[in-house]
Amino acid sequence: MYGLLQLPWWGDLIALLVMTQITIFGVTVYLHRCQAHRALELHPVASHFFRLWLWMTTGMVTKQWTAIHRKHHAKVETPEDPHSPQIEGIWKVLFQGAELYRKESRNKETLERYGQGTPDDWMERNVYTKHSAMGITLMLILDLALFGTIGLAIWAVQMAWIPFWAAGVVNGVAHYIGYRNFECQDASRNLTPIAFFIGGEELHNNHHTYGTSAKFSVKWWEFDMGWMIIRMLQFLGLAKPKRIPPKPELVANKAVVDIETVKGVITHRFHVLARYCHDVIQPVFRDESHKASESGKALPHGIRTVLMREPSLVDASSQAQLHKTLEQYRSLNVVYQFRIKLQHIWARSTASQTELLELLQDWCKQAEASGIAVLRDFVTHLKGYVPQKA
Repeated sequence: MYGLLQLPWWGDLIALLVMTQITIFGVTVYLHRCQAHRALELHPVASHFFRLWLWMTTGMVTKQWTAIHRKHHAKVETPEDPHSPQIEGIWKVLFQGAELYRKESRNKETLERYGQGTPDDWMERNVYTKHSAMGITLMLILDLALFGTIGLAIWAVQMAWIPFWAAGVVNGVAHYIGYRNFECQDASRNLTPIAFFIGGEELHNNHHTYGTSAKFSVKWWEFDMGWMIIRMLQFLGLAKPKRIPPKPELVANKAVVDIETVKGVITHRFHVLARYCHDVIQPVFRDESHKASESGKALPHGIRTVLMREPSLVDASSQAQLHKTLEQYRSLNVVYQFRIKLQHIWARSTASQTELLELLQDWCKQAEASGIAVLRDFVTHLKGYVPQKA
């Protein structure tokens, strides 16, 4: 049976891909960046379109999705996290992520605590929330009318798209494997630098590092499709981004550590740490590894990653291996301890600016006196940080 459109098979495929991508954009732009994180404002026209489309293609309720995602960030990688593969296991989150979502959506405490500020108008109360299954039924009818019998298969793929790619792949795989630009205090990872297929959500480590940013890409070679859609909506007057990831501000030939340095280092602390790992830990590791190989030894497999990993994410076995390695290799021990001390400085949230300045100045003096060339060079670089200009 043919539908009203009477498309060839490839036309049906293109239509399916277009519709599933609109659904992805609804999730990443409306639910995720706008509602859950308030990273941008959407014009009512755009918001109502996404609400209607998501009602028809997922049946998800804005308040439920927003509350569950906010709780995920608040309780990430703990037993209270609604869908952490570090707790639940990767296979359970990958293939049963939708069930974990449904289970948490029935938790009234989660909805009341984390679901504040979501739409509460007549449509939300009387249509989208009250009759969430009606939308996907309407989508089935439309698919059958437009595409004919193949519309049933198209509808089935639409219904499985978000449960698999968002609830499974993003919530599961993106907290399990991939690369990390920043050592934030959770296991989030970027799956690929070209985040096309699922709207930019693949840049998950970037997002967890800068959770309130409307833009997920941070490196020049990363591409965020969701951000492209936001920019298009902004051009049409339908969106207004509030925040994007901060870009490091550096003053050339700055020779002193002052209050501006402190503010700059704290603002750009994730960049500072990434730069420290690249410019200090990696060169020292390569040097020690070369010396070890010349004497017929070898550093433990995987220890390079552990040296740069966020300490709270290192398991007991790796911690023991790290401790043993640091006892044997002085230079590695020195640069690792300086890294930990640097992190402790910006973690002093109750310290005054004067206290932070004294701590950072003392850190720089000790680093310069360490006798390690790359550490001295890093201090020179560190002095150049200043707060981001408004």
